[in-house]
Amino acid sequence: MAGLSGGGGGWGGYDDDDWGLSAEQLDQMERDAIRQLAERKASASAASTAPIPASPLGATSPLPSRATVPAAAVSSPLGGNHPATRASLEARFGKVEALSPSRNAVNNSQGSSPKISVHLFLHSSGMIAARFPYSQLLVDAFRKIPKASWNAKERVWMFPPSSLAIVEEVPRSVPGLTVEVHKLDPLVQRALAAALRSKDLRGLYDRIPPHLESKLMPFQREGIRFVLQHGGRALIADEMGLGKTLQAIAVASCLRDAWPVLVISPSSLRLHWASAIQSWLNIPVEDILVVLPHTGGSHKAGFRVAYSNSKGDFHLDGVFNVISYDVVPKIQSTLLDLDFKIVIADESHFMKNGQAKRTVASLPVLQKAQYVVLLSGTPALSRPIELFTQIQALYPTVYKSVSEYGNIYCKGGFFGLYQGASNHEELHNLMKATVMIRRLKKDVLSQLPVKRRQQVFLDLSEKDVKNVRALFIELETLKVKIESSDSKEMIDSLRFAYQNIVNKIYTDSAVAKIPAVLDFLGTMIEEGCKFLIFAHHQPMIDAIEKHLLVSI
Repeated sequence: MAGLSGGGGGWGGYDDDDWGLSAEQLDQMERDAIRQLAERKASASAASTAPIPASPLGATSPLPSRATVPAAAVSSPLGGNHPATRASLEARFGKVEALSPSRNAVNNSQGSSPKISVHLFLHSSGMIAARFPYSQLLVDAFRKIPKASWNAKERVWMFPPSSLAIVEEVPRSVPGLTVEVHKLDPLVQRALAAALRSKDLRGLYDRIPPHLESKLMPFQREGIRFVLQHGGRALIADEMGLGKTLQAIAVASCLRDAWPVLVISPSSLRLHWASAIQSWLNIPVEDILVVLPHTGGSHKAGFRVAYSNSKGDFHLDGVFNVISYDVVPKIQSTLLDLDFKIVIADESHFMKNGQAKRTVASLPVLQKAQYVVLLSGTPALSRPIELFTQIQALYPTVYKSVSEYGNIYCKGGFFGLYQGASNHEELHNLMKATVMIRRLKKDVLSQLPVKRRQQVFLDLSEKDVKNVRALFIELETLKVKIESSDSKEMIDSLRFAYQNIVNKIYTDSAVAKIPAVLDFLGTMIEEGCKFLIFAHHQPMIDAIEKHLLVSI
């Protein structure tokens, strides 16, 4: 005979093993007991306050006596009927002689079955979670599903996404129960199914060059493996400064059989990408092609250059081809004809506006590629509509309808505008489970060096440096004249003019750099990171101040 003590809210010195029950079952017992005691107390209170008229001898009481009440009329907090222990149950939660394994089975003598709701949702771990009121029959059924596990902390059953169809079907086949299953949204189901179909390429990780792999930090290795695990189509959304560029280059090195590679980046970062590729992969500079919008000027740091506005045939024949988002609309047909198998899109939040020309032009190129790596430090989870085009680039067959996505994650919308946010937790879990890996500096601080120094070379447009180049030509002309002149007065005059031009170059070069610097600052602002700016030239300082006052 086992007993439950009502004193002190405890279990009378017995633990879970003494009862042979799980914590889940004990919780349900306690809840039922407390509820039934409260009902009895309320009933007793009502009875004590009701007037009872005097009755003649032999009259029957309006309240049935204990002797006339069938034992089955009062159920114990354990569920089921226990007439032998009825008195003790009323006194102290109850004492039980035997715990029936089917105590949650409903007495169907009257032809009715209990109705239980099972809610399925996507857990933060990427697993399918099921939450439902306790039922031993359901527990027994779910326990038989392969790889099922009980999450005691959150009190939910967990299943791998591959078991979703079984999880939906099993509750309906439990005899004696009427189960209503609240399924995952069809969009979530499609996304999970697409992720499961992705080919796991983690076996290619060893193709990373040893000199590159040895420089990787543990979280960067994890990011590379995540992309490979998801078939080479994923979004690396690490905070700025955690080496997204390096991770993307390492992924490309694993997929060498699919080269050549197309890299799309903001215009100010084209040279940065070319330099990083050459440095980390030891690729000859002539195998790296940088596409510029205008003709003119010299080669960029030794890399080959092509111009999108050049007449005649346009060739993208580099092993790595680096272009900007602004160039894509001009050469989209060429990019589609070349059929790049690997595309890296840096700062992919540049495509957040689905109506922008660069987004409309870039999406088909990304969707056609076999492997796509998106990089963004600002995945826009707070404004889900800005994320849609990016995940549409990765899984076009899943995210086909902006209205379907908007109605779920953007609070619906009026006239096709989806500016709100809803079901934020589910969206975040879905992204992590299918396409996105994101780490913040605070999460990987122990893996980071004390300080890192990095040079970012900004790409200046030919339009911005045109005047400076003209001054350099004039400077060379004066230098020749000085060397060939015999007159001291003429030499002094030429040297004075020479110094004036040097000063003008010093000033005008700062002005020429302003557009590229402001473009890069815009990227920093969108990343949401903290930064300090040091500058020397007054025109540069003024331009930066004006830009920040408007942008922040």
